[in-house]
Amino acid sequence: MSASLAPTPSNLPTLLEIQALAGPDMQAVDALIRARLASDVVLINQVAEHIIAAGGKRLRPMLLLLAARSLGYEGNQQHQLAAVVEFIHTATLLHDDVVDESDLRRGRSTANAVWGNAASVLVGDFLYSRSFQLMVELERMAVMQILADTTNAIAEGEVLQLLHVHNPDTDEAAYLRVIERKTAVLFAAATRLGAVLADADPATEAAMQEYGLQLGFAFQIADDVLDYVSDADTLGKNLGDDLAEGKATLPLIHALQHSDAATRERLQTIIANGDADAFPDVLAAIQAAGSIDYAMQRARDHVAAALLALEGMPDNPYSRALRGLARYAVERRH
Repeated sequence: MSASLAPTPSNLPTLLEIQALAGPDMQAVDALIRARLASDVVLINQVAEHIIAAGGKRLRPMLLLLAARSLGYEGNQQHQLAAVVEFIHTATLLHDDVVDESDLRRGRSTANAVWGNAASVLVGDFLYSRSFQLMVELERMAVMQILADTTNAIAEGEVLQLLHVHNPDTDEAAYLRVIERKTAVLFAAATRLGAVLADADPATEAAMQEYGLQLGFAFQIADDVLDYVSDADTLGKNLGDDLAEGKATLPLIHALQHSDAATRERLQTIIANGDADAFPDVLAAIQAAGSIDYAMQRARDHVAAALLALEGMPDNPYSRALRGLARYAVERRH
């Protein structure tokens, strides 16, 4: 499909319409998730149910489903693979909340706040191992290779981010390396796996992977912007959490590079100390430097790259849904 025939933003489906389109498949995925979470260890069931029941948009498994359907896949292996992707993502959330000492996610207490760090880490390990059991059942080496590489990259991203905590010298390139591994690679794996299931040719598989990667960048950058411009009730977590954790995300990195010497020194001290009480000062500096606009433009650049990757794909409701998710990435409020 040529760029001139691509759907315009005005006629792309909304998130609600996309969720309705994927609804039957997502119901099958949710049922599979609950069935395969079951363990005779009660605490595993309690912690896993807590985080799964918290909801969320289930974007990563939905991306896999939409990618597979957009390329004509009509089997049912995508449900199991989507569950694998969600298990991996959920495991990372459990571990993230322990590392970040978070007490709120999606508007609810985190698992570590309820059961403690040890239980959260160990149940996260259970989810990782259960995801590998599920993928092995499919007996597809390409699938196992993609997911093994992706899980390893996510772990590298976690360690890389740890190295930059309370580091006021973190630059944009370092920030992008972290979010590529922590977020974008799992988006890319989800969409690529959809193409693999559909037995797509190598070029189509690569294009789907690129779409997911660029979409993942856009989502994470937008997330980091929301940490400064949303509110706790809408965001489902405490505003300024990134600052309290000593994380220099793109708005703050940009402000550091575009402020006067006194403001820059003040921001560097705040990052080094993880001074959440200084949030108003940081917000003022970010606004003065135009850093929110800059970060959102970078997110929109990644959305444009994601849409470019979809050029030439079949035009159907599922591919339009993928384009709709790209638009949603930079228009959402939570």
